[in-house]
Amino acid sequence: MPSPFDTHLDPVDANYQPLTPLTFLRRSAAVFPEKTAVIHGDWQCSYREFYARSRRLASALKQRGIGKGDTVSVMAANIPPLLEAHYGVPMIGAVLNALNTRLDPAAIAFILDHAETKILFTDKGYSAVMKEALALATAAPMVIDIDDPLAESGELLADEDYEAFIAAGDPDFDWRYPADEWDALALNYTSGTTGNPKGVVFHHRGAYLNAIGSVLSFGYDSNTTYLWTLPMFHCNGWTHTWGLSVAGGTHVCLRQVDPKLIFDLIDRHKVTHMSGAPIVLNMLIHAPEDDKRVFAHGPIDIATGGAAPPSAVIAGMEKMGFRVKHLYGLTESYGPSTECVWQDEWDDLTFEEQVGKVARQGVNVVTLHEQRVVNPDTLEEVPADAETVGEIVLRGNTIMKGYLKNRPATEEAFQGGWFHTGDLAVLHPDGYAEIKDRAKDIIISGGENISSLEVEEVLFRHPEIMEAAVVAMPHEKWGETPCAFVTTVANGADLSAADVIAYCRDNLAHFKCPTKIVFGDLPKTSTGKIQKFVLRDRAKES
Repeated sequence: MPSPFDTHLDPVDANYQPLTPLTFLRRSAAVFPEKTAVIHGDWQCSYREFYARSRRLASALKQRGIGKGDTVSVMAANIPPLLEAHYGVPMIGAVLNALNTRLDPAAIAFILDHAETKILFTDKGYSAVMKEALALATAAPMVIDIDDPLAESGELLADEDYEAFIAAGDPDFDWRYPADEWDALALNYTSGTTGNPKGVVFHHRGAYLNAIGSVLSFGYDSNTTYLWTLPMFHCNGWTHTWGLSVAGGTHVCLRQVDPKLIFDLIDRHKVTHMSGAPIVLNMLIHAPEDDKRVFAHGPIDIATGGAAPPSAVIAGMEKMGFRVKHLYGLTESYGPSTECVWQDEWDDLTFEEQVGKVARQGVNVVTLHEQRVVNPDTLEEVPADAETVGEIVLRGNTIMKGYLKNRPATEEAFQGGWFHTGDLAVLHPDGYAEIKDRAKDIIISGGENISSLEVEEVLFRHPEIMEAAVVAMPHEKWGETPCAFVTTVANGADLSAADVIAYCRDNLAHFKCPTKIVFGDLPKTSTGKIQKFVLRDRAKES
C-alpha cells in the first residue's frame, strides 16, 4: 500500500527545477549588478555586463545553429571569453570543451575529432599550435578568433573575431535551464600519460554542487578577489569558474604564470584567494626576492592539489604570507573532492606539527557523498591506523557521467559502485586520509614497499633542492631501488649526488634511500604533473 507521503506529492515546476550553475550568474547580476566581476589588464566588467556578454554569446551560438549536445571548443588562456563560455555555451544546451593550452597539435586534433567540435574559439596567442592542429584534424569546425590585446604574439586564423561574433547576439537572450540536470555541461580531457586522453563528461548537477562545495571549503564571499593562477581548462578551473558567481566575487584573469606578475597583481587588486598545483607554489617560493611583496591586506588563501605538496613547500608559502589549503581530486570528480579541514586544537601545535597536519589530503568535501580508503580487491575499508595502505574510492553526485565514447573505461572506473581513483592512501585515527602514492609508483625493494612520496618529502626539505621525483630503478640484488631525479635551486650548483644520498641516509631508513641521483629539469605533463613514466624509462636506461 503506498505511503501517504507518496500520494499527490509529485514534483512539479513549482517545487522541482534541475540544478545548474548557470543560475549563479543570473543571481549575482541581480544582486551585485555594478560590482566588478572580471578584471583583465586594464579592462573590467560588472556582473550586469558579464551576464549580458554571456547571453550575447549564447544567442550568437544559437544563430549559427549550435544547440543541445553540440560541442563548442575553446583554446584560450585565462581570459574573459573563456570565462564567458562557461555560461554562454551551456545556456543553449551545448557542451563546453575547454582545451588544454599545453597540448601538442596532434593531441588537440584528436580531441577536436573525438569531441566532434562544431565551433572553435581560438586565442591568437596559440595560433601556431592551432593552425597545425586544424590541419591534422578530420573535423572542420567553424573557427572564431579571440584577438586578446594582452597576447604578445600570434596571428588570426579566421575571418571573424570573438567581439564581433557576440556583438550580433542578444544581451537579453531568453536562455533555458537544462531539461534534465543530468544533461552534459562540459567535456574535459585527461592529460593521460599513455595513449589518447579520455573525455570526462560533466553534468549540470555535479557542477552546481561542486561549485557550492568550493565556496564552502574556500570561504568565498562578496569580498573575495580570486587570481586565476589555476588554468580554467583544468576541471573547468576546479569549478571556481562557476563558484565565484555563487558569492559575487571578482575574477582577476592571468594569461600566464609569472611570479613577478602574480605578486604585482596580488598587491594591486588586493587578491584574497588563488589556486594552483604545487609547482606554482614552488615557483613563488623560489622567485627572486626583489619580485616578492609583503601584503598589507592580510594572508592570501591558496588552495593546492594535483599532487601531494611536500611539507617544505607548505611551510615556505606560509612564511610568505599565504595560508595553504590542501585539496585532492581528479578531473573525474570535478576537481577537489577532498580537503584538509582545519581543527581548532591544531592551533596549539608547533608550526612544524601544523604543517604535518595540513600536508594530509583529509576528508571529503561536504558536497561529495562519500570517500573511503579500501582494499581494492575486497572494497573493505582499511583500519584507521595510519599504516595500512588502500585505494581511495569516491561516490556521489560530483562524479563524472563517464568517459565519452568509452564504455569499457567507464565501467572499469565504476566497478563495485565506486569511482576508483588509483591513488593509494592510509587512513589516520582522526579519519583524515593521506596519500602515499599512485599504485604504479610504489617501489618494492627486497620485498619492502617504499613510498616515493615519502622519499620526495625528505628531498624537498633540503635547502638546495627545488624539485624532486623518485621512481623505481632495476637492481640486481634488491629487484628495485629508488632513483631520485633532482632540480637544484640557483645556488645549488655544487650539490653532489653523494651529498644528496648522505642527506637521505640521515633522514630515512637506509633501505628507502635513493641509490642514484640524477640532476636536471623534470619532465611534466600539460597540467604541470611530473611525468614519472618518462623518469622510469630513464632510470631503466641508466
